[in-house]
Amino acid sequence: MLAVGLAVLYVLHFTNNGRTFATPEQTERESGEVSVGSIVYIHIDSLLNEYDLFLDLQSDLTAKARIVEDDLNKKGRAFEKDVNNFQEKVQKGLITRSQAETQQNQLATRQQELEQYAQQKQMELAEENQVMLNRVLDAIKSYLADYRVLNNYDMILTTDNSSNTVIEAGKFLDVTKDVVDGLNREYAKSRK
Repeated sequence: MLAVGLAVLYVLHFTNNGRTFATPEQTERESGEVSVGSIVYIHIDSLLNEYDLFLDLQSDLTAKARIVEDDLNKKGRAFEKDVNNFQEKVQKGLITRSQAETQQNQLATRQQELEQYAQQKQMELAEENQVMLNRVLDAIKSYLADYRVLNNYDMILTTDNSSNTVIEAGKFLDVTKDVVDGLNREYAKSRK
């Protein structure tokens, strides 16, 4: 049996006529295509910067934050004006001590209410930001689940500028552009 095995190897070796067989990795590199059962990756930073849903939601949230900031500034200026008026009246002796205490207590209450209002608005914006991120990540995960199956990938990794999960990989394994295009097509359909 050993002799038969050696004979087969001998025949195969010499009938190959100097041809070499490419490994799957070499074939992938040469063709620029990823083979079946591959592991690919996306740059999440690039994806988010080009994903229309994320950009639209982020723009809406920024507009809301600007409105809240303007409202807080307006309320803060009104409060500051009232404090300055109160201090001026006290310095000029235009109000009694009991009136000054009453107004001072009212101003302190208003200041607390203003601070609570600001904290409430910050919490609302933070919650809206988290909901926005959850919505975007859900859309990305849902799309990638279908994308992975459709392209027969075993795994899709992610990397970003702050933590490189993918230390070294061939450029052909980066499917970010393809994923962004697909996500934007789906989002454009849903907007209609």
